[in-house]
Amino acid sequence: MKHAILAAALVLAALPAPARAHGPDGHRETSTPIFRHDLPNVPGKAMVAVEVVYPPGAASPPHTHPQSGFIYAYVVSGAVASAVGDEAPRVYKAGEGWHELPGARHSVSRNASDTEPATLLAVFVLDAAERQLVLPDAQ
Repeated sequence: MKHAILAAALVLAALPAPARAHGPDGHRETSTPIFRHDLPNVPGKAMVAVEVVYPPGAASPPHTHPQSGFIYAYVVSGAVASAVGDEAPRVYKAGEGWHELPGARHSVSRNASDTEPATLLAVFVLDAAERQLVLPDAQ
């Protein structure tokens, strides 16, 4: 049991720190690592899960993810407006999701509500050595 707890602590320590971004009214989105595991049947690749919580009105700035990363995003609660690449923003409600191809630009990612929180689960499959999951656009 002690070995399992130590292993879990080491995995969590290796994950990126929670990220924060300001929405249009100063609210922040919070990203919390949930899971990371190397894929035994795909050498050199890992699966990473991150919970992203958007308070009312919160948003993430435009960004990309690692070139090696395929992402599936699933809205757990609330509604999230998202646009990847040149697509028009779309609102996804709890139970809906979308995917992002490696290196795609995530131009819109925000809570669709100014009054209710929203939560999404982002699942990455990417190079096992990759540690930075979000690459903000150059300012």
